[in-house]
Amino acid sequence: MSPWFLAARPKTLSAGVVPVLVGSALAFKAQSFHLGIFLTCLVGSLALQIASNFINDASDFLRGADTEERVGPLRMAQAGLISPKALYIGAGLCFLIATLCGIYLTLQAGWIILLIGLLSIICATAYTAGPFPLAYYGLGDLFVLIFFGLAAVCGTYFAHALKFDSLVFISALIVGFHATGILIVNNTRDIEQDKKVNKMTLCVRLGLMNSKLYYIFLVTLSYLLIFHLAFELKSFWPLLTLLASPLAFFNIRKIQKAQRGEDYNLLLASTAKHQILFALLFSLSLALS
Repeated sequence: MSPWFLAARPKTLSAGVVPVLVGSALAFKAQSFHLGIFLTCLVGSLALQIASNFINDASDFLRGADTEERVGPLRMAQAGLISPKALYIGAGLCFLIATLCGIYLTLQAGWIILLIGLLSIICATAYTAGPFPLAYYGLGDLFVLIFFGLAAVCGTYFAHALKFDSLVFISALIVGFHATGILIVNNTRDIEQDKKVNKMTLCVRLGLMNSKLYYIFLVTLSYLLIFHLAFELKSFWPLLTLLASPLAFFNIRKIQKAQRGEDYNLLLASTAKHQILFALLFSLSLALS
């Protein structure tokens, strides 16, 4: 399998797809859906996520966070399969693709999209690189919640409909919680290794047991917000997402029992699967309600 494909971290790319899917479903509900905008948002979102993953791979290796002791999925720089310089160049090309998408969306929807795009590029770079790497100061969770939840869903919807509303904001929070769940699994697995290099993620600060509770809390809260949306919309359609709850319960049980790195790696893939299933059901419910 291509090292570049692995460096993109395909098992977690659902975090880039889901907000565009949900934001576009909201636009469809508002009778403002445009296929060209949907496809452009999707390409731009994935390009930003892959760029962030490339930078993370290179920067964590250069900072000593990825070593031979790593228990997570293979990282290309640490394994010597792709040089950090090449990964940074790859990230730059992804940013170029995202910028081209952003120019088109800005022409369609105005300066708000330009602002969201610029902030996304800056923060995707600053996640693990630069003088103040967000992930090393416990701000990675906030970054994911904002940019893979609020900014991505609201930005996608605005590009379609040229407006915001409370339904969009709550939906964006739900998406952000699921994206953050993927990060929690990753960071909970790496607590001991991150401590050694002073990578003070929120999970390092919380500790093992509290990090597991943090994951359970966000998953539960996302379903509670579904009940809130059903009440606000006066519709039972949002409850369609409850069909994904068995997988959510399965993942909760898995994180409670997880001990080895392999346990967390399997949970990481299962959390991404739950995110996709939940998003498909959620998007369908929004279109029908």
